[in-house]
Amino acid sequence: MHAYRSHSCADLTKSDVGGDVRLAGWVHRIRDHGGVLFIDLRDHYGVTQLICDPDSPAFARVEKLRSEFCIRIDGVVKARAEGLINAKIPTGEIEVFVRELEVLGASNELPLQVFGDQEYPEETRLRFRYLDLRREAMQRNMVLRSDVVAAMRRRMWDRGFREFQTPIITASSPEGARDFLVPSRLHPGKFYALPQAPQQFKQLIMVSGFDKYFQIAPCFRDEDPRADRSPTDFYQLDLEMSFVEQQDVFDTIQPVIQGIFEEFGAGAVVDTDWPQISYADSALWYGTDKPDLRNPIKMQDVSEHFRGSGFAIFAKLLEQDGTEIRAIPAPKGGSRKFCDRMNAFAQKEGLPGMGYIFWRETDGVMEAAGPLAKNIGPERTEAIRQQLGLGVGDAAFFLGGKPQAFERVAGKARTVIGDELGLTDQNRFAFAWIVDFPMYEADENTGKVDFSHNPFSMPQGGIEALNGDPLKVLGYQYDLACNGYELVSGAIRNHKLDIMIKAFELAGYGEDEVRKRFGGMVNAFQYGAPPHGGCAAGIDRIVMLLAGTSNIREVIMFPMNQRAEDLMMNAPSDPTSDQLMELGLRVIPQE
Repeated sequence: MHAYRSHSCADLTKSDVGGDVRLAGWVHRIRDHGGVLFIDLRDHYGVTQLICDPDSPAFARVEKLRSEFCIRIDGVVKARAEGLINAKIPTGEIEVFVRELEVLGASNELPLQVFGDQEYPEETRLRFRYLDLRREAMQRNMVLRSDVVAAMRRRMWDRGFREFQTPIITASSPEGARDFLVPSRLHPGKFYALPQAPQQFKQLIMVSGFDKYFQIAPCFRDEDPRADRSPTDFYQLDLEMSFVEQQDVFDTIQPVIQGIFEEFGAGAVVDTDWPQISYADSALWYGTDKPDLRNPIKMQDVSEHFRGSGFAIFAKLLEQDGTEIRAIPAPKGGSRKFCDRMNAFAQKEGLPGMGYIFWRETDGVMEAAGPLAKNIGPERTEAIRQQLGLGVGDAAFFLGGKPQAFERVAGKARTVIGDELGLTDQNRFAFAWIVDFPMYEADENTGKVDFSHNPFSMPQGGIEALNGDPLKVLGYQYDLACNGYELVSGAIRNHKLDIMIKAFELAGYGEDEVRKRFGGMVNAFQYGAPPHGGCAAGIDRIVMLLAGTSNIREVIMFPMNQRAEDLMMNAPSDPTSDQLMELGLRVIPQE
C-alpha cells in the first residue's frame, strides 16, 4: 500500500465496503458521541467520515487529535446505517473504522477556524493565508481560477494563437500607472522596470512576423488599491494580431470570453449581443466608461426643458458654457420617501442634492409632484415625462453643471436606483464594447495635455487628425465592460513612426525622448512594421465575477492587503546594508 493513501477523501463509495484503505488529510471536525469519536477527514478532493471507539487499538491516539492535525489512518470501510446517510457528499454512504493512526503534522491553536463559515478580519486572513486557503470557499475559488486559465489557453490555441513569453525585467514605459523599479547591480545608478504590460514586446512580436500571439502575462503596477484591483501585480490574457482592424479583434476575443462565462457562469444568462457604445455616449447614458447593462436605466440630456425655466438654479447653470442638465429615469420609484432617500444619497456624495419629479394619480388624473414640478410648470414636466418614457408610479432625478463635476455621482446614483428598485438583473452577464476613446486629456489644474488611454494607439484619421485640437482626437481604442467592470482593454496600434512621434509630441514628449525611451520600437518600425492590434483581458477580474464576489483578493492565491503589504511574508522589508552597498543605494529616512 502507498505510504500515505490508497484513496482520496472523495473516492470511497458503498462498493468499497469491507475493504482496507489508507487515507491522509486534515482533521476537519471532531464529534464525541458518548465515547464514540466521529472525525471528518478532509483533503483537497473531499471529506470522509472516520469512526473510532474503544475497541480500536488507535483509540487513545485518536482522542488526542485536534482540528487541523494532518494525519494518516488505516482502516476498514463500513456502510453507514440507513438513517445516517449524508446525501450531500460523495462519501455519504460509508465511514471508515480507524485501526491505525499516524500524526504527520500536529497543529497549534488556530488563529482562524477552517471549519464553518465564520467571518474574520481580512488582515487575519491574509496573515494566515495558508489556513484561509484550506476553507471550502477559497479552495473552490482557486480551482475556478485554475480552470478558467486552462480554458483560456485551450480556446486561444483553438483559434490559431501561439503562446510566447516576454521579459519580466525590462525598461520603464508609460502605461498609465507607476512602475516598480529594479536597481541594476552591474550598472550602478540605472534601473530596470517590471513591465506594466507586455505592450512593446507584443508589438515587436508582430513586427517579427509572428501573426498571432497570446500569453497569460503577469503585469506589475504600483497603483492605489481598490476592491477590484490589486495594488502590485495582476495577470491578464494578453493577445496581439497582425493585419487586423478593430472589428477583427472583437470577433476574435468575443468567443473566448463568452465561452468562459458560459462554461463557468454557474447557469447565469450570458449575453451574446455585445453592443458597441462610444465613450461619449457611455458617459452620457451611464455616467461611466464601464457601464452595467443589466440595469436598463439610461440617462438623458434634458437641458432644453430647464433653459429659461422657473427653476432658477438650473436655468442659471445653463447660462454657463459647457453645462447641462441630465435626468436619471427611475421606473417604479415614484414615492416621496424614495425620492428623499436618493436626495440624501447625493448629499453624502458631496453634492448639494438631486432634484426630482415623480408622477402620481390624483382623482383619476396623472400629475407631476415634487419641488421641481412646481417650479417649471406642467408643460415642461409633461415634456420631460414623454422624453423619458415614464408614467404613474415613476420618478426622475436631475443633476446639473459641467458633466465632469457630476457624472461620477450620476453613474453611482443610476446603480443605486437600479438595485433598490429591483431593475438590475442579478443573474446575468451583460457585455458592451466601449469605443472611440479620446486620445488625450487635459489636466484640470495645469491644462497640460497627456494621453488618456494607451499611448501606442492609432489615432482615428491618421496624422491629419493630430494637426487640430488634441482633445478632439479619437483613438482606435476600446474596452470591454461587463456588469460594471472593465474586463478587456485594447487598441489598434500606431505602427507608423511619423504618426507615433507626432502623437507623443502632443503629449509633451519630444522626438529625442521618444527615440530614447522607445528605441526598440522606433528602430523596428523602420523595417516594415505590419498593421496590428490586440487587447488584454484581466484574469483576476473575470474570475472575481465568475466567483460572485466583489473583492479581487478572494480569487488571488496570495494577495497583498489594501496597503500593498504581504503580511504573511513580511513584504516589503528593509534591505540589508550589504544589499544597499552592492547596489550603490542609500535609503533616506522619511520624516
